[in-house]
Amino acid sequence: MRESRICPVGDADVPGAPAADDERTATPEKELVMFDTVVLALDGSPESLAAASYARELAGEHGAIRAVHVREIMLGRGGGQPANANEDEIVADVRRTVEELKAGGADISLEVATAASGGPAQVIAEIARRSSADVIVMGTRGRGQVAGLLLGSVTQRLLHLAHCPVFAVPPGAVSKTAEAPAAGAAAGA
Repeated sequence: MRESRICPVGDADVPGAPAADDERTATPEKELVMFDTVVLALDGSPESLAAASYARELAGEHGAIRAVHVREIMLGRGGGQPANANEDEIVADVRRTVEELKAGGADISLEVATAASGGPAQVIAEIARRSSADVIVMGTRGRGQVAGLLLGSVTQRLLHLAHCPVFAVPPGAVSKTAEAPAAGAAAGA
């Protein structure tokens, strides 16, 4: 069985909790389990890049993040062509996000894989399985149910393929760690 790291969390914010200095009545510390291995699926969209701060939170101080970008290839008579005309720009954005996390102290690596169009979910699920990931983090674009059915949804597909939980970050969500630098900058201004 895998060993999880534990982060102690006190009862200071719980109304009616005894004072921490009163050993007779203090309750034991709560334990918050962080993840050992987090797979972060990045497709270069603003939503996927925003999910990076959640991956960082879930990995905590000691967890590893395995960032994954899947290049989709359209197969045809002339061979395989990138599904996105700006694939080089997308990969550059993904690499920049990974470097920012690394500069912030994250234990992160990047794997860029290639799949036939419509296959990113399978590749992400396989990399998560190979990495013994505890969770997969990804951004969602917030398309409606009909658009998701017509256009396909990597998140929906991954929910059925993954061996571990999928943490889907909706459009506009801001993690607490992403808010902290912005709040600090505003206070300094």
